[in-house]
Amino acid sequence: MTLINQVTLTLRSVLSDRILHAICGVAVLLVVLVPVFSSFSMRQVQESSIGLALSASSLVLLVLATQLGASSVFREVDRRYTSSVLTLPLSRGEFVAGRFLGLSLFLLLTTIILACGSALVILYATSTYPSARPIAWLTLFLAFGTDLLKYILLMAIAMFFSTLSTSFTLPFFCTLAVYLAGSASQEVFEYITGSLGDQMPAMLRTLTELTYYLLPNFSSFDLHVQAVYGLDVNLGDVALSLLYAVVYTSIVLWAAIVCFKRRELP
Repeated sequence: MTLINQVTLTLRSVLSDRILHAICGVAVLLVVLVPVFSSFSMRQVQESSIGLALSASSLVLLVLATQLGASSVFREVDRRYTSSVLTLPLSRGEFVAGRFLGLSLFLLLTTIILACGSALVILYATSTYPSARPIAWLTLFLAFGTDLLKYILLMAIAMFFSTLSTSFTLPFFCTLAVYLAGSASQEVFEYITGSLGDQMPAMLRTLTELTYYLLPNFSSFDLHVQAVYGLDVNLGDVALSLLYAVVYTSIVLWAAIVCFKRRELP
């Protein structure tokens, strides 16, 4: 079995999962409800529809990333699938990498569907109450793209915890904790580096700064405000976010492979 075969099998298993079918059904429902809720804001229908569409899509990707990542390795070990597949010419590293690439491909396909569906919904919502400000389509799709990078990184973190655990609960809640901490880390860092941070003990401030640099900075991927209000986006910052996501994801995936290689399998 090659790495490409493992990617294909992972993608097929995900597409046949009934739980994911239910999640995708909820995603479609959320996108369909965007025009209904955005119509409540008579003067800012365009801004409301864009914001709601991005928020709904982000929520769906968050659920998928944590669900898929936290169960990616644990479920295969629990079902003894690894006992048979690893007897084939497939290393443990290729197994983890194949799972990650297959799940990342699924997130990519989901993001494309959500982005296209959101675009149609936004066009429909704004046709009822046109806005004087044109829709910044490039910024909107960039926001979907950076969201995808964020949740692929989050899924890699969930896979790392999954290689260490023998249950679904620990990886899920650890990943959720990292997501919440990483989303707020930028604001905490700005607070402790400001004038108010001088009142903190030096050791606590140093520990907080170290934690900031270790945690993923998920706020750097957030372009929702720019997409909603049609603000200019610095493409250089987007490129840095892409580089940051690739480097951080690669490190986490490497750590997951190392941990899985050292793990004793039943």
